[in-house]
Amino acid sequence: MTLHAKNARKVTVTLPKELVSYADSRAERSGTSRSQVISQALVFLMAAEAERLAAEGYVFYSAEAEEFATGAAPATAEAGPAEPAHEAQS
Repeated sequence: MTLHAKNARKVTVTLPKELVSYADSRAERSGTSRSQVISQALVFLMAAEAERLAAEGYVFYSAEAEEFATGAAPATAEAGPAEPAHEAQS
């Protein structure tokens, strides 16, 4: 996600002096603005949160799939082995 001027909104935030100093220093070193530094930090946090939520979802659905497979095992065993797929003839 990038900061686009037409989608940007001006906000006022209050930050500790140390964070303002860091943002200014980082902006100067990278040739960007303080706003861009703060925006990039928020994009990073948002991406980290999305990654964490995706990992939690994977664990949840993985456990759910395992429970389903375990529950379906007796029915699958009663049905017998699956027939092999027919090979395509040339």
